[in-house]
Amino acid sequence: MTGGSLEDHLFKNRTLLTWGRRYNIAMGLGSVLQYLLKHIHQCMIHRDIKSSNIMLDEEFVAKLGDFGLAKLVNHARGPNTTQVKGTPGYLAREYFQMGKASKESDIYSFGVVLLEILCGRRLSDLELAEQGGLVPWAWKRCGCGNWFRRWFFNFHLLVDKRLGKDFDKKQA
Repeated sequence: MTGGSLEDHLFKNRTLLTWGRRYNIAMGLGSVLQYLLKHIHQCMIHRDIKSSNIMLDEEFVAKLGDFGLAKLVNHARGPNTTQVKGTPGYLAREYFQMGKASKESDIYSFGVVLLEILCGRRLSDLELAEQGGLVPWAWKRCGCGNWFRRWFFNFHLLVDKRLGKDFDKKQA
């Protein structure tokens, strides 16, 4: 793919992705997941959704790649217990603990990628290691865990500093 990977643009000093491009990439990836996971009887679980597996074309349209760990799941039988595969940090805790890949485990991975897109910070950001990594840092920064605080109004606090004020607060 001529645009490289999402990882290249977020973390390896390629072209800085504007807010509009980030938003379109997130929406495009969401559409891909909906397509893979929406089927009633069977669905395709990717099991390795991460920024390095999201390729961008010349117009920055997202394409999900690397289906080497993907698994076709029959919903009537439920998720099979399997050897846990994927990239640590992107794996849902339930999948990691019980070895059952599911739609929800892919959706969790998608959420981690969304945080990377929003923050412009790597899952394994060394500055965030003391706080438990990207996900716990985001929860704390938005005020999650404080039940009376409206955390969903605080996602703008996570936006990549390189964008300055050039982002849509409602989309964030």
